[in-house]
Amino acid sequence: MLDIRWIRDNRERLEETVAHRGLDVAVAELLDVDDERREALASVERLRGERNRLSERIPLLLREGRRDEAERTKVEAKRVGAELAEAEPKLAALTARFRELMLLVPNDVSPDTPIGATDADNVELKRVGEPTSFAFEPKDHVELGEALGLIDIARGVKTAGSRSYYLRNEGLHLHRAVQQLAVDLLAKKGFDVMDVPLLVREEALTAAAFFPGGRDQTYELPADGKWLVGTSEASLVSYYADEIVDVTEPIRLAAVSSCFRREIGSAGRDVRGLYRVHQFAKVEQVVLCRGDADESERMLQDITRNAEELLGLLELPYRVVAVCTGDMGTKTYKQYDIETWMPSRGAYGETHSSSNLHDFQARRANIRYRDGDGKLRFCHTLNNTAVASPRILIPLLEVHQREDGSIRIPPALRPYMGGKASIGPSDGTVGD
Repeated sequence: MLDIRWIRDNRERLEETVAHRGLDVAVAELLDVDDERREALASVERLRGERNRLSERIPLLLREGRRDEAERTKVEAKRVGAELAEAEPKLAALTARFRELMLLVPNDVSPDTPIGATDADNVELKRVGEPTSFAFEPKDHVELGEALGLIDIARGVKTAGSRSYYLRNEGLHLHRAVQQLAVDLLAKKGFDVMDVPLLVREEALTAAAFFPGGRDQTYELPADGKWLVGTSEASLVSYYADEIVDVTEPIRLAAVSSCFRREIGSAGRDVRGLYRVHQFAKVEQVVLCRGDADESERMLQDITRNAEELLGLLELPYRVVAVCTGDMGTKTYKQYDIETWMPSRGAYGETHSSSNLHDFQARRANIRYRDGDGKLRFCHTLNNTAVASPRILIPLLEVHQREDGSIRIPPALRPYMGGKASIGPSDGTVGD
């Protein structure tokens, strides 16, 4: 959420941002409603003050024996009360509409965010490693996984419908290994690592700025008044909601969790394999820091480097792109995506995302700190996907496949795989 004063002072800039993001947000209506709300609030406060003054005067008049004046004052108090009874619901309605419109307003965009409509307009910043080439005809992750008994998509679909799967044996161990590697990496860097609620109240998703726009992507449990999270970011942000925190040093949080997304609007896209599924696991980074643009930019670079370090340990080629306005979430001020080379696609596929939200999220969640002068200010918040699985299994299986159909396990994962150096025909505990 943006500060309404900033919106008033930067209306043209905001309207440009809305257009670049391809949104339909009524900025003019918001400002009109805010004007009406302010007038209604002033009227209600005036009437409440007048009612209180009259109510206090009546017993004084009665004690002084001025009964006629007291009766007239009662009549006046009754009139003011009737006006107030009409004014308060009007203020409540305007306040509700104001909040509804404020929740639709997107974040400001950083000056270095590319202008564009789709992911085709994202700008590559760097590449690390070279796309894999093979001296044999490579298989995709589905062929590899099914041949080695790691993945069973057919039975997943039979049991749970489209975009469902089973991970079996070494497939499960690999899935868990990459998560634990990420958790251990972040723990060593001082992150407070958590297991978090997966069922949350609507307020948590609104506070983290996933609602109202993301309702169609989220699984609801109406009987319980709860929602399944699509990322532990919502749970991590809500951990400090409505609190005043100490950000002398940035607060670094991480969680490993299952995640659930409906994938509405993705019909026909990435239907084969594990790229776009309804249930997956993520290790998420969330950082809270001072409301200082330079500090939050440093944190953005830090959490992005953490994800890059993990990909280095997994020995996977990747590139980093600056996400354009039209491909960026409405809550985000600046975003990088990390795309990992996937041989079966002949292209890089998104596996990680890093976002700086400035104080947009903290305003919704009401997370504040005291600055050097003791003044309360809203924190800046950031988030990054340290790893998401089973999507990361796509490049992990495909890049490290061998001609005999086996999969080489990078050394960083071997301690989590019982010391195994490979999966499949060349299965063993030593060598590459």
